[in-house]
Amino acid sequence: MKERINYTIHLADNALILGHRNSEWTGFGPIIEQDIAISNIALDLIGQARNFYQYAATLISNSTAEPVTEDTLAYLRDAKDFLNCSLVEQTNGDWAKTILRQFFFSAYQFYLYQHLQNSNDEKLAAIAEKSLKEVTYHLRWSSEWVIRLGDGTEESNKRILTAVDDLWICTGELFEATGFEQTAANKGYGVDVSLLKSDWMQKVRDIFEEATLPLPVETESQVKWFGKEGKHSEHLGYILAEMQFLQRTYPNSEW
Repeated sequence: MKERINYTIHLADNALILGHRNSEWTGFGPIIEQDIAISNIALDLIGQARNFYQYAATLISNSTAEPVTEDTLAYLRDAKDFLNCSLVEQTNGDWAKTILRQFFFSAYQFYLYQHLQNSNDEKLAAIAEKSLKEVTYHLRWSSEWVIRLGDGTEESNKRILTAVDDLWICTGELFEATGFEQTAANKGYGVDVSLLKSDWMQKVRDIFEEATLPLPVETESQVKWFGKEGKHSEHLGYILAEMQFLQRTYPNSEW
């Protein structure tokens, strides 16, 4: 049961942290249409996180009789207890970096949820099916922006190349399975993430080619963090300090 709980929390943490990162753009987008678009994507991701957290809270309560809610999981855990991948916690940087982070993760989520729809856990399958409709849009939107930036002006091309240099090293972790991911795949309620890499790489290759961007050389991941095991960059602590401040300062507050 612990592995199933960790797997579900991992999916929730990914969505929550990236959703929070995207929400930081609200009111600061380059144009109002894209300000609204990135804010809506943030809401989609936070909605996915809620669904996974609610299910995880049910699993925890059923196995331990400990009263746990989605808010407990989002607001009352420390950074070391979060199981999100390091990619989603990276700073927004400029618009190009935010776009590329979204593209890399949306492409991953797209193939992940496609497979997760076939989970023998009906709840996980249902969340994946619902979320896939949203992620399909996220992937299309971010893909179009990568192409626009890469095949745009000299400045936009320079910025997206800088983003590639910053973020590529974080992508290897997506396809390196943790113990709870391996258990999930073996028992049929999760996905073997190593099987997603070829489709993900092909999608990246296609979009980069259209964007006239060179594809980075594939090397073994040298990233210092492995967020899925609780080993995070310094950025997650700052995210949680902001996101959890109200609940930790005024416990059990309600609107």
